[in-house]
Amino acid sequence: MNSKQRIQIANKVSVITIIANVILSAAKVSIGFVGRSNAIIADGIHSMSDVFSTIVALIGIRLANREDDENHPYGHEKIEPVMGKVLANILFLTAAFMGYSAIRSIINGDYTTPGKITIYAAIFSIVVKEWMYRYTAKAAKKIESSALLADAWHHRTDSLSSVGSLIGVTGAILGYAVLDSIAALVISIFVVKVAADIYLQSVKELIDSSADQETVEEIKKIVVETDGVIRIDKLKTRIHANKLYVDVDISVNKNLSVSEAHDIAENVHNKIESDIKKVKHCMVHVNPLDCNP
Repeated sequence: MNSKQRIQIANKVSVITIIANVILSAAKVSIGFVGRSNAIIADGIHSMSDVFSTIVALIGIRLANREDDENHPYGHEKIEPVMGKVLANILFLTAAFMGYSAIRSIINGDYTTPGKITIYAAIFSIVVKEWMYRYTAKAAKKIESSALLADAWHHRTDSLSSVGSLIGVTGAILGYAVLDSIAALVISIFVVKVAADIYLQSVKELIDSSADQETVEEIKKIVVETDGVIRIDKLKTRIHANKLYVDVDISVNKNLSVSEAHDIAENVHNKIESDIKKVKHCMVHVNPLDCNP
């Protein structure tokens, strides 16, 4: 998939989710105030943060797909995990605000019994946000975007926070008013967990971590099955945002001509880059090996 197609898919997903989030967040905050529910208000604020996170993700995808240039010869892909870290920080701040509000209400005993309308708001939010998560996650996997996948998980946390809101407001309506604030606090803790996961994944994509073992084994299989390759001397991989760089040293018969050895190396290079789509570049180094007994 080329850069233009990636951006087109990201644009479509982002526009749809932004419109849905604006409508949903405005509805939840309004209903939260009218229905006197801290959990629903916190849930609405969480949804509003999704609007900003989607915009940040889209900017990251656009910048990451720019062509290589003189100042960035290895490309701009790492902008995406940088944006992933930004989104994680947004989640942290959102969780901190929700948690602080909930703790203050619990300490001060500032409980109110929510109106029944808040139950319907929570149920509607669960359905919409779960759909948004699945829709965005499917697109993120299709275009292999860490920033868009982080945004998808932002939608999933909102869906799960709405589940907490539903439990809280239902319990409060049944006579346990403190449950509304407890639900808001539990939601904030869960959001912190998701933010930490996204942050750590983004860091992994920025510090040249190696590929997963399954991908490494797939690379090894391609190399050893290439005609002329006697053995693999060294294999290194490094994650480059949603792409992968491969460096491999191979041994070939020392009696081959330079041209023949080069052809073997080129075959290894081409097979790896064509068979494993996330490999951006494969560097092959040839070592001469004495094959005589």
